[in-house]
Amino acid sequence: MLQPRMSEPMPRKRISVSQKRQITIPIDFYNAMGAGAQVDCYLRGNAMVIHPVREESGAFDEEILADLIARGLSGGELLAKFKETRRQVRPAVERLLDEAARAAADQAPYSTFEDVFGAEDAA
Repeated sequence: MLQPRMSEPMPRKRISVSQKRQITIPIDFYNAMGAGAQVDCYLRGNAMVIHPVREESGAFDEEILADLIARGLSGGELLAKFKETRRQVRPAVERLLDEAARAAADQAPYSTFEDVFGAEDAA
């Protein structure tokens, strides 16, 4: 993936703009951001930001809300913390998938089933 570390320079490429104001996203950028048939585009200052369309599935919404309510949050505070926590789900899942891929390629430490849950006959 093209996620730079803080000490590394951000990847960049100069791309051409056609007469119809069209651009082509370099393939390594396209793949790294996980883009599909559509992207969202917006302006931040004088920069144009392009990111993949993410349909929020809400897969963890109930668990997030239950946890936040159990912590005693309500009203505007609950809503703000819910939004913040929900934004953290996808990056966390992507990190887990990356760790799993590195472990599968034997490029990172990993734990076996027995390491985590103990041997079956030890019960």
